[in-house]
Amino acid sequence: MTNAPAGTPQRIASLLPAATEIVCALGLGDRLVLRSHECDVPAAVRDLPFATEPKFEADGTSYAIDERVRALVQEGLSVYRVDAGRLREARPEVIVTQHQCEVCAVSAEEIEAACAAVLDPPPRIISFAPAGLAELLADVERIAAELGVSERGRALTATLRRRMDAVRARVEGGPRPRTVVIEWLDPLMVAGNWIPELVEMAGGENLLGRPGEHSPFVTWDEIRAAEPEVVVVIPCGFTIGRTRRELDALTRLPGWDRLPAVEEGRLALADGHHFFNRPGPRIVESLEIMAEILHPKVAAWGHGGVGWEAVA
Repeated sequence: MTNAPAGTPQRIASLLPAATEIVCALGLGDRLVLRSHECDVPAAVRDLPFATEPKFEADGTSYAIDERVRALVQEGLSVYRVDAGRLREARPEVIVTQHQCEVCAVSAEEIEAACAAVLDPPPRIISFAPAGLAELLADVERIAAELGVSERGRALTATLRRRMDAVRARVEGGPRPRTVVIEWLDPLMVAGNWIPELVEMAGGENLLGRPGEHSPFVTWDEIRAAEPEVVVVIPCGFTIGRTRRELDALTRLPGWDRLPAVEEGRLALADGHHFFNRPGPRIVESLEIMAEILHPKVAAWGHGGVGWEAVA
């Protein structure tokens, strides 16, 4: 990094993929000394040691994964383990993590406990949990301020806002297809938090999930009754390929072929691992993907085949 202000931490650990992307977008990527097992963007961070791993097997069906996670949570156990040895070796001054979802990443409380056991003095912990787009952008600026680069944070969010406004302008005035965004396959969950806002901004009418609220579990009857004209499938942590392999969890549901979205060929799979579920700078790419899905005739940023694909 060049010309970092005085007081900027020299050793940063990021234990959340979105946080890693934020740190790098702020020009502090070369100060990262530790990451989570899921941090993989930008590609250079993959060479860093990682200090977390899940306690459950992440393979198998979405139903099997859900059962494993529920079993851990019901026993009052953490879903992730922290490698105290790697924390000790990395000696971070600052750790960035989250306190929004016990399944998404290691919580601030778990990090505090691990650090207390192996680091003296303990590092400063920055934890964030955006519920919607406004909070997401505010958290980018807060993290920048905590890392001593406030001006870079404001510049970054200004750029993100301009890009989002450009997407909204591109689709303005067009039809607003009724849209359901599925965030988990079995049991069924629809997207909440910032994703309903992305749908509306991309020119759709969001159904079922509520902006600013956690993603809710729903019944198949609720989805069928909503009569969506577009269905977007973005299982959290799943790539497009993995979602496609498990798509029969949806297609075998009674009446699936009679959904308006399926009859009209408007079913899309999107990368829920690298987009949508990461509340960081690439939220704009997620918005662009949603606009391409909802308005393919007017919106094209080149994400088709990479960030999303249609299902014939």
